Amino acid sequence: MKTHPPPAALAAAALVTQRLLGVSRPARPARTAAAGLVAVASAALVVTAVGEFRRTRTSVNPLEPGTATALVTTGANAITRNPMYVGMAGLLVAHALLRGRGAALLPAAAFVAVIDRVQIAAEEAALLELFPADYPAYAARVPRWVGPTGPAR
Repeated sequence: MKTHPPPAALAAAALVTQRLLGVSRPARPARTAAAGLVAVASAALVVTAVGEFRRTRTSVNPLEPGTATALVTTGANAITRNPMYVGMAGLLVAHALLRGRGAALLPAAAFVAVIDRVQIAAEEAALLELFPADYPAYAARVPRWVGPTGPAR
């Protein structure tokens, strides 16, 4: 796998970029509540997914997907193949909502694009090599992000 920043560092860079894009609008109760709800759900996705990986005793190191010892298909991974990245993206969306600036969504979109094309593509290739009998069926039934499934990329 090529060397690149870890996903958490990319999410942190997107968060900093959101803050650099300008002053927040004054907080509104509905927007604050929506941001809080998205943040809690997103954090729960990340935490439960990490918990499932730990429970199955497989690697959570995104920079070495070839070290996975199990294909995790339970818990949050039954809803999305990438709950940790969905959660990180959700936290960025929550922060954009809280800031009240549409421009704050741009770093979140950039994070999703980079993770999708660089990180997830490498992980999927490694998982296909490690689990050639199980991964294609899993990819066919569970979406890469959220929503309807389609062919694995």
